[in-house]
Amino acid sequence: MYIGSRFCALALLGCALLAAQAQNPPEHAMLPMEGIRLAPRIRYQALGSGTLPALQPQRIEPFLAEPVVVDAGAMATAPRIVATQDGRVLLGSGDRAYARGPAGAPLLDAPGRQQAFRILRNPTALTDPASGELLGFEARYLGRAMLVRGESTRIADADGTIVEMTPATLDIVAAKEEVRVGDRLVPEPERELLRYVPHPPATEFDGRIVSVYGSAVAQAAQNQIVVVNRGTRDGLERGHVLAVLTAGARLPDKTDADPTPMRLPDERNGLLMVFKTFERLSYALVLGARDGIKVGDRLASPH
Repeated sequence: MYIGSRFCALALLGCALLAAQAQNPPEHAMLPMEGIRLAPRIRYQALGSGTLPALQPQRIEPFLAEPVVVDAGAMATAPRIVATQDGRVLLGSGDRAYARGPAGAPLLDAPGRQQAFRILRNPTALTDPASGELLGFEARYLGRAMLVRGESTRIADADGTIVEMTPATLDIVAAKEEVRVGDRLVPEPERELLRYVPHPPATEFDGRIVSVYGSAVAQAAQNQIVVVNRGTRDGLERGHVLAVLTAGARLPDKTDADPTPMRLPDERNGLLMVFKTFERLSYALVLGARDGIKVGDRLASPH
């Protein structure tokens, strides 16, 4: 009974205080409140430099193949795969292969470290679609192999003739395509620490697509690779961004009484970024494309 009476007294006291505060509000409660009107607007910030931010190599390396421009004569004398284990026709990552060097230059172990090789398919000629000029020979990259044992020969003591020849042994440690007998080996170059900074060419550019990299590929889409008929001799460098233009259609003006033949303007179809350059040609990654990019499409500066 005592507790209930005390609770009722406290409740009555609280009600009295609230009523008194309502009749005499504090001074700060009577001040007008200032509001802030908000409205949507565009927020922008100037970049620190005139170039686009550099692309991180690890973000684009998975999309980059390993195209190689070679000398046809040097390729003909490069070490070649001569046999496979268990008579297999096609090899992949984890398989073993056997190879020989050219006459007088056997494939031997190098002292100090294990040798790494790129596996390449016989080169094909690349010609300029506009002028017909031979730009170089492209050897398609197939994979990577490590030398396990070098070549060896057993020579007869009597007259020095070769009694038995054993080819070199290699393990295929990576394969983008199937490897087969006849494919060539070239020493793997030292790895470069590359930095890709997309930027337009300093001068007006005019070029053509020479080929689409890869077997049985007629048109290129985003993240595929194309060959460009311009190289270091033309001022092209790694990171240059180029616009792909699709040729305008040729059609008659049907609104004219005497239909006049006309050609519609070239339209921009996509963007490329150059990532590997040679003297007379370059390789570029397709950053984006509205339609398929094909051989002969024109390239220009991205205005």
